[in-house]
Amino acid sequence: MAFDLKLTQELVALCERIEADPGPDPSERYMDDHDYAEAARHLAQQVADGPLWVFAYGSLIWKPAFTAEEHLVGTAHGWHRSFCLEIRRWRGTPQQPGLMLALRRGGSCRGVAYRLPKTNITAQIEEMLRREISRPGGLKCMRWLPVNHNGTRIKALTFWAVDADYPAFVDKAPEQVAHILARACGHFGSGASYLYHTILNLHAHGIRDRYLWRLQQLVADEIALLKTQSRA
Repeated sequence: MAFDLKLTQELVALCERIEADPGPDPSERYMDDHDYAEAARHLAQQVADGPLWVFAYGSLIWKPAFTAEEHLVGTAHGWHRSFCLEIRRWRGTPQQPGLMLALRRGGSCRGVAYRLPKTNITAQIEEMLRREISRPGGLKCMRWLPVNHNGTRIKALTFWAVDADYPAFVDKAPEQVAHILARACGHFGSGASYLYHTILNLHAHGIRDRYLWRLQQLVADEIALLKTQSRA
């Protein structure tokens, strides 16, 4: 598979800057230890008789919150990748919000399914929940998706499969997404870095997403434009 990214590591570096963590929004209710424990227990009960598979399509591939015993490339039908969640923390700020990759309805998504060890399932799920979910409303965006691998179908847990009525959902054209990713940065890093590492790690598994490939070209152009403007 030819692999010649226009979005280079040098361009991504231009987007990085030090940003303070704005912290939790005081107007929101966040999950506490009891919430996490109950949600993890409920999910663990749903896989009590079988293996726990997790379907990763973005940062869980290159920054997992678990140790897997097996992984395979599979396709989740009915969902596709999209930078469709607005974030004001992590890779964005209240002053310059960023965008998070999620799954939205329609199409299909090739990703990586990971099989977790059978021991301490509840604890493993809770660790993932603490990584992925901060507010109770986010629990509604976890789904069990059927994932097809060479004709074999498995049930896998995935995070942030969202509908258009989710409060943080935004519907933006690729050009608008690129404009944001080239500028947004938070205490976790920049949106451009997130995109760059996602594409690299998908490539390592033989996956090329046309949407992300177009975005990296657009983001590279945006960063180059910002660089030119800064010199003017």
